[in-house]
Amino acid sequence: MGGENSNFILHIFDVFFNMVWQIYWPLAFGLMLSSFIRNLLPVDTVSSNLGHTNVRSLSITTMLGVVSSSCSYAAASLSHTLLIKKATIANAMAFLVSSTNLILEMFIVLVALLGWTFLWGEILGGILLIIFVAVLFSQFFPKDVEDELREKLASENAPAATHDCGMDMGDMAHHDHMHMTHDENHADCGMDMGEMHHESHQHMHHEGHDHNHAQEGTHPESSMSDCGMDMGGKDMGSMSHHDHEHMHMENSDTGSSMAKITKAASFFHMDLAMIGKEILIGVVVSSLLIAVVPLDGWRALFISSDANLPIWLHSFLDVIIGIFVAMIAYVCSVGNLLLAAALWHGGISFGGVIGFILADVLTIPMMRVYQKYYGHRPAKWMVGLLFVAILMTGLCIDVVFHALGFAVNDSSLRPLIQDGFGMNFTTIMNLIFIPLSFWFYNVGKKANAGMGMSM
Repeated sequence: MGGENSNFILHIFDVFFNMVWQIYWPLAFGLMLSSFIRNLLPVDTVSSNLGHTNVRSLSITTMLGVVSSSCSYAAASLSHTLLIKKATIANAMAFLVSSTNLILEMFIVLVALLGWTFLWGEILGGILLIIFVAVLFSQFFPKDVEDELREKLASENAPAATHDCGMDMGDMAHHDHMHMTHDENHADCGMDMGEMHHESHQHMHHEGHDHNHAQEGTHPESSMSDCGMDMGGKDMGSMSHHDHEHMHMENSDTGSSMAKITKAASFFHMDLAMIGKEILIGVVVSSLLIAVVPLDGWRALFISSDANLPIWLHSFLDVIIGIFVAMIAYVCSVGNLLLAAALWHGGISFGGVIGFILADVLTIPMMRVYQKYYGHRPAKWMVGLLFVAILMTGLCIDVVFHALGFAVNDSSLRPLIQDGFGMNFTTIMNLIFIPLSFWFYNVGKKANAGMGMSM
């Protein structure tokens, strides 16, 4: 008896570590990519291309999703970043769907496991889901809830903006000298502003390589738009064109690249501080469910194909059950296909399988991530509209494939062989991203600690 218990515990740990090994590199890659996009991608670029929901913007977000990470948590982080950058909710949700369901690695595993018919079903299902998401979120997401979401995003992004130059400008007075205390974060701006008198205040505007020289005046405040200047003890009125060029080149050569990496790393650290617990809980719960519940147990949840029910009702119930099973049994976008194959063998409808696969954005850990990112009410509306969109997609897939007479042959189903430890693609990518992500996390942690942000 003791041997059986120890074997069972070892099996749980084996499932857990194998799961972590499978999802580590795409998760790390996606969160790091999100942090760089959040730091480097201009708000104007996103808002001009994704600030309106139309065919062009949906095509862009779909393609961005296809080439991004396959991990749902990383996709949630990236869609969160797009919303911060002023993309519409419909475009952000379309990205979330495409990033988790229209990805190359999923297609490869899907063909190997379930055959080509399921691949076409997944592609068509992903496209239909993006269309339904765009319509539902554009037409039915309440305006007051969206305002609440935008306010939360603005409030959480505000502290980062105040530290862009390492300055607190709130205490500047009309006749006071400016005394700046230096810490690690001033490396981002490289400014030494020892003593500046009111008589030498002026506006400095730098655009490209053009430099407009300010004249001495009696302005009550200074407008410092260039954070790359060393101004300790200098009389700004006597600064020459050569001084400007020298300082601009010095800043570009020595500090800009590392400053950008440090700022991106700070976002990476903040993301993990916000959703790291949800990711860990999701992996632990999924490991336990897969280890404890046999595949036959999952199959028993579905209505037998021998039941005397109308086809439309059988399909409707299968899709509903498929979505709920995905909510509690989710592992990752690719790993979930193993359970999808088991459910198909157990008699679930074709649309039910597609609905189950598409529902990887509706798992319990993902709902907690939405709540952390957007607040209670916006998260509830997101989950509700995504549920309706996935249900509609699963039903449409069943109708289309029945109407076209597509038949899925069970003989094409093959067991999925997961990449484990050994010299394979997953191992190579983990060997790269494990040390890289730890280094990146520590850089971000130090940067946030320097700004007084404890996480």
